[in-house]
Amino acid sequence: MAGPTTAESGARRTSPSGPPPRIFAARRRFRLPRRRTLVIAAVAAALLGGGTGWLLYGSSWLRAERVAVTGADVLTQDEVREAADVPLDTPLVAVDTGAIGDRLRDRLPRIAKVDVSRSWPHTISLDVTERKAEVIVEEGGKFREVDADGVRFSRLAKRPKGVPLLEMEPDRSPSSRHFGPSRLRREAVGVVVELPAKVRADMRSVRVRSYDSITLELSRSRTVAWGSDERGAAKAKALTALMKARPDAGHFDVSAPSAPAVSRS
Repeated sequence: MAGPTTAESGARRTSPSGPPPRIFAARRRFRLPRRRTLVIAAVAAALLGGGTGWLLYGSSWLRAERVAVTGADVLTQDEVREAADVPLDTPLVAVDTGAIGDRLRDRLPRIAKVDVSRSWPHTISLDVTERKAEVIVEEGGKFREVDADGVRFSRLAKRPKGVPLLEMEPDRSPSSRHFGPSRLRREAVGVVVELPAKVRADMRSVRVRSYDSITLELSRSRTVAWGSDERGAAKAKALTALMKARPDAGHFDVSAPSAPAVSRS
C-alpha cells in the first residue's frame, strides 16, 4: 500500500497549528462587544436611576395633592384632615406616614388606630378606627367616654343616650388599695362588654366599690350583683337564665355563677 504523499504529510504536520489563531481571533471578537455591553448597561442603569429619582422627587407628577379619609363615623373627614396636617404639594414618596399617624392619635384621642398609606400617584389615604364608648364617667359636671380598654377619650357636655354611667365608689378594702382606679375602671368596662345585648340595652349604670364588688343597675330599679370580672361568660349565662325564669325579680346575684340567686328587691 502506498504511503501518504508529501502534500498529505505536510498537511498533517501543519493542521494542528492552524486552529489556535482562529480560536484566539474568535475570543477577541466576542470579548470586545461584551465589554461594550457592560458599559452601556451601566450607563443605562445610571440614567434610569437618575430618571427615577427625578420622577419621585423632582417632578410634579407624583406629588401629594389630596387626602382621602375612610372609617370616620363620629369624627368628620374635615376634622381628620386638619389634624393629620398632610404636607401637600410635596413628593408623595417623601411624606412621613408615621408622623401623620402620631399626629392623629395625639390630636384626636377618639382615634384608636389609623392606617396611613400612599395611593399613587397623588393621594395620601387615612383609614381610621374610632374608639367606641362602652361606659361614661362624670367629671366636673361633664362626661368622659371610656372604651373597652378603659381609655377615657372624649369629653361631652351632655350625657349620651344608651351608654351606662360608671360610678367609682371604692371602699377601704385591701383589694381597693391594691388595684388603682385605672384597673378598676378596666374591670368594670370588661363586665359591660361581657353582658348580653338585651341586658346592656336595659343598663343604667355600673357601680364599682372594689375589684370583687361590681354592681349593675338596670331599668325598673333592678340590680345585679356581679362580683369581679372573672368568669364573665358563665355569669352572663346565669343572669340570662334568671331573668327569663324570674322576670318579676328586682335583684339578681351571679357573683357565684354556679349558685346564682334572685329576690324581689
